[in-house]
Amino acid sequence: MKKNKHRITPGRVVLAAILVFLYAPILYTMVFSFNESRSLTKFTGFSLQWYEKMFSSDTTMSAIVTTFVVAILATAISTAIGTITIIGLSRCNKLLRGAVSMVNDIVLMNPEIVTAIGLLMFFATMTVRKGFLTMLLAHIMFCTPYVMLTVAPRLRSLDPNLADAALDLGCNPLQAILKVIVPQLMPGITAGALIAFTMSFDDFVISYFVTGNGVQNISILVYTMSKRVNPSINAISTLVIVIITIALILINVLPPLWQKLNKKKEETA
Repeated sequence: MKKNKHRITPGRVVLAAILVFLYAPILYTMVFSFNESRSLTKFTGFSLQWYEKMFSSDTTMSAIVTTFVVAILATAISTAIGTITIIGLSRCNKLLRGAVSMVNDIVLMNPEIVTAIGLLMFFATMTVRKGFLTMLLAHIMFCTPYVMLTVAPRLRSLDPNLADAALDLGCNPLQAILKVIVPQLMPGITAGALIAFTMSFDDFVISYFVTGNGVQNISILVYTMSKRVNPSINAISTLVIVIITIALILINVLPPLWQKLNKKKEETA
């Protein structure tokens, strides 16, 4: 007998309930971002007024610009640092690689609140004025381990003699890295950069502790707006959801696409 693939089973019911529990609040926020009234419980009609208020508010636009600038700079710098570090560690002894890997894992496994307090105390000890610079440095710090963790498996899959072959063919060390190693690592680098951008874009805990002087990102702005009934928070949240969704789609699409392009180039070469 053929099994009915569409038969309702307890497992499917539990899975559906979990999906509803996870995604219903997100859909609720997105729907009420188009609500005509200020009500957060009753949808009275379709309107874009909260998006208009969001884009007409200097405070909101300043937070959005700060978020994008910090996320882009942190992504670029942490991707470069993480990639160079992983390539350098591949030439080091096992003891040093293990030590760096352990330090890298501490940042990943450490609760954000602990990392935030540590950075706050560090900047206070160094008498660094809290603001844009401290937020950027903090984001670079916690984004770099994610880049390293993403690039490392890709590097381990490469032929260890690839760099030596490039040097034997006339490349200097810098050319061997930029023209031979980095192109082979590009899927991992791309995925690491997208993860770093996502982590930086929606970070709240660390950003809240290390910023000051009127500098705030979208997460901090949403937190301050949540203390009172403000439907504009739904529009801002929807914007964040859309951007993160696009980033996650790119994370899953770009690396396989890059591999297919490389295979086609190898086949035509």
